[in-house]
Amino acid sequence: MLIQLGLQRNCRRWKNFDEQGIDMELKNLKTKFIGRNIVYFDTINSTQMYAKELENTEDGTVIIADSQTDGIGTHDRKWYTGKGDNIAITFILYPNCNINKLSNLTKIIAKCLNKAIENLYGYKLSIKEPNDIVYNNKKIGGILTETITNAEIVKKIFIGIGLNVNQKEFPEDLIQIASSLKNEFGVKLSREDIVSEFFNIFEIHYGRLI
Repeated sequence: MLIQLGLQRNCRRWKNFDEQGIDMELKNLKTKFIGRNIVYFDTINSTQMYAKELENTEDGTVIIADSQTDGIGTHDRKWYTGKGDNIAITFILYPNCNINKLSNLTKIIAKCLNKAIENLYGYKLSIKEPNDIVYNNKKIGGILTETITNAEIVKKIFIGIGLNVNQKEFPEDLIQIASSLKNEFGVKLSREDIVSEFFNIFEIHYGRLI
């Protein structure tokens, strides 16, 4: 596995994800290529913005941040990522297939993320289309998918995922509309396990699409 340390300020070597870091091997990862090249930042403005600046990256490269200062949601809304609490990742794919094959990609990503949480903890979340993960009518996570195409061929995809895992407090304007897994279920969950299980599930479904 190729591990890169981000060059942005405040980057440090990884430790256990549940102690405000991540195990650099993603111990339960069983994929062939997704997550086999990881770029990690302690703090970054946005994993999505950084991913789009990279050139000549390996298929399945993942950018992970312990904290984002300017995370991007849909419609360019800001996505808050508290330090050491949540999941903030972007991964890069090179499908080289017709865009029609990927018409349901965002929904498939959401289903795979929900399945990962159900497999690990038994909790069943819902999808608010097109790209929100919800529970009790509160947003738990979101998915941002951006593509680079040539005619009708998708050359590159940037998939950003933000998931509120162990965050306890939210800004006043979000209290009624957002929550975290910990607040909803009362237990601390492993961010590392969720990321690994999601990639394990998603890679299988992605292979069927392309």
